[in-house]
Amino acid sequence: MKTAVIYARYSSDSQTEQSIEGQLRVCEEFAQRNDLVILNTYIDRAMTGTNDNRPDFQKMIKESSNHEWQYVIDYKLDRFSRNKYETAKYKKVLKDNGVKLLSAMENIPDTPEGIILESLLEGMAEYYSAELAQKVKRGMHETRLKGNYQGGGLPYGYKIDGRKIVIDETKEDIVKYIFKQYAMGKFVRNIIEELTQKGIYKNGKPFAVNTIYGILKNERYIGKYTKDNEVYTNMFPRIIDDETFAKVKARSKVNHYGKRSVKTVYLFRNKLVCGYCGKPISAESGTTRLGKKINYYKCIGIKKYRNNCIKETIRQDILEEYLLNTIITELSKQKVQDQIVKKLMDLQNTPKTNTNLNMLVKSKKQVEMTLNNIMLAVEQGVVNKTTNNRMKELEQQIEDIERQILVERSKTLIKISEKDIRKFYIEALKLEPLLLIDALIKQIKLYNDKVEITFNTPTLQSPNDKGSFLMLKNKMKKIIQNKPEPALIDMSVEFYVQPPK
Repeated sequence: MKTAVIYARYSSDSQTEQSIEGQLRVCEEFAQRNDLVILNTYIDRAMTGTNDNRPDFQKMIKESSNHEWQYVIDYKLDRFSRNKYETAKYKKVLKDNGVKLLSAMENIPDTPEGIILESLLEGMAEYYSAELAQKVKRGMHETRLKGNYQGGGLPYGYKIDGRKIVIDETKEDIVKYIFKQYAMGKFVRNIIEELTQKGIYKNGKPFAVNTIYGILKNERYIGKYTKDNEVYTNMFPRIIDDETFAKVKARSKVNHYGKRSVKTVYLFRNKLVCGYCGKPISAESGTTRLGKKINYYKCIGIKKYRNNCIKETIRQDILEEYLLNTIITELSKQKVQDQIVKKLMDLQNTPKTNTNLNMLVKSKKQVEMTLNNIMLAVEQGVVNKTTNNRMKELEQQIEDIERQILVERSKTLIKISEKDIRKFYIEALKLEPLLLIDALIKQIKLYNDKVEITFNTPTLQSPNDKGSFLMLKNKMKKIIQNKPEPALIDMSVEFYVQPPK
């Protein structure tokens, strides 16, 4: 029995619990189609995906080490994270715990070539949706140039008059009081206490600490609004003078949120094995006599089993830089490019059914039906803040679904030329080399004087090859460190291909 959990998240103010319900429904349908039993659900509400400060996300990562489930299902991969570094880091943690990340809406083939091709197709398809995004962006820019309201939430102290943003006279003095007291040296909690004593609340509750900090750092109170690196000065009327705002900014430089710790990520941790005793090469860290922390790769045979293995410890940064440069050089060779591009062309020409497109079309019809029902209620006189907000939310959902439908249709209709596939492959080597390395490299066997790298796919194998061949002999001087003073030795690299099964 295959078991899984679901991770769902929404971040922006325009999204609500409805977004979570939709994600869960799609993930549950995906699980049923793939015979997966859902054991648990992790949900982060109003949490950005650009960092890992999410309670349920961290709980899920921690509990993956219990080995109670085998898969994590996301609605889409951007629900897991929008930060490339943290995506790679936590996918690695899950992989180390025997857990695989699945996307319910993004059908990524479970083959090295499929992963690469999917990345290329998505990249090409984005061109077709980019034009729509550019038109929306231009329209919003024109609206801002005219000084008109664009929609969305307003900072405390402002309100809407027609299409213009004006000062809310009932809150203007409160904003000025907050800035003045903080500029004079008062702490935020003291300001909140004084406002509460005066009977001044926000939405019926005392001001929150983060609300006050948000007010203090908002340049809109001095009449400035920055969007896409462009400053607009005709949208928000000024409430605070420049001198007071400068004093507040100087005091606010101290980070009131605290510091985050970042764990070390070892790029080749699960691919390295010792060439002498066959044990895995694991991560290790140490401190020099001067107190500097250094990270290493070390043979488990020495570390755990004490088997008298002669493999020397090697510094992480030295080995990773050496392996990355060497592998990228090999994958950049014309012969290798030709073989991979041919395989991708063959895979692209294989007929396939786009189930994601069918699901998106069905979802769009359901949302349109809900929107039509609300419109009927509005025509009958049922108009309030809730119906307006719900209509905006549904309209945004339809726009998002239409963009996804465009991308999915592009995947089915677009036939990428050999020239474009080759171009994207070369760009991937420059910008996303770890994607290709993780997909194509099976094992890296480490000795003191050489490295043997084995590919995990016969894609790179020419018809005349018997199962393995020497592709590169590259002698280089590299640093191997197991003492405060490193030693220099020659290291050669041999590439092999696994014989087809």
